Amino acid sequence: MREILADLVAEQQSLDQSLQRSPDRDWKKRVDGTSTTVQDTIAILAWEEQNAALALTGENSVLDEIEEYDDVAPHLKQAIAEGKGKRPQEVIEWWRFARADVVSALYLNKPADRVPWIGGDVSARTFATLRLAETWSRGLGILTALDKEIVDTPRLRHIAWLGWATLPYAFALAEDDYEEHIRVEVTGPAYARWVFGPDDADDVVRGPAGEWCRLVVGRLSPSKATGLKATGPVAERALEVAGIFQ
Repeated sequence: MREILADLVAEQQSLDQSLQRSPDRDWKKRVDGTSTTVQDTIAILAWEEQNAALALTGENSVLDEIEEYDDVAPHLKQAIAEGKGKRPQEVIEWWRFARADVVSALYLNKPADRVPWIGGDVSARTFATLRLAETWSRGLGILTALDKEIVDTPRLRHIAWLGWATLPYAFALAEDDYEEHIRVEVTGPAYARWVFGPDDADDVVRGPAGEWCRLVVGRLSPSKATGLKATGPVAERALEVAGIFQ
């Protein structure tokens, strides 16, 4: 758990530091061409971490309500509304305290321990990786809105793994069979090579880790992921259905 938690904290601190160097007026900039602002996005992250901490400690969270109504959107709107009533410094402090609670709780778990979350229980390792992927994905939108440089880091290996590990779930949602597990071979920063899946797989996805990770978090459409090459029909379908947040 120490490795993934160290990288989770590093990803959160990197985004935090970018925001510290931004004046308050930048917090009103819109993200991804929508009405959602930078401040709204941090409020969403804070709300998610707050409820993640509650789920880890077994306290009341919104999980039951989300499962009953199968819709998280109203809760995200509530998070945004709560964030609008705060100053930027208050919103970022909300996020800081909430994410610290999550990391503290995760340190008490073993990688295979089960954690209740939206869509069903996941391992503690997967839970931590989901938090990293969420931070990175929303951070991409924030950094783009603030016109700041985006640099891919070795932390992407966790998201690349999660994109591969969630393929069975993604295929099931698409009502497709996933009997033959594919292999994913991607190249990360400094020419690092990350491989996930069986060595003897006939279906393989190859390409830049940055594109694979952006694809699986919904930041890049399959039609624009031109650096990713699929060998075999299952791999081709994987590029169409892959997605961590579904």
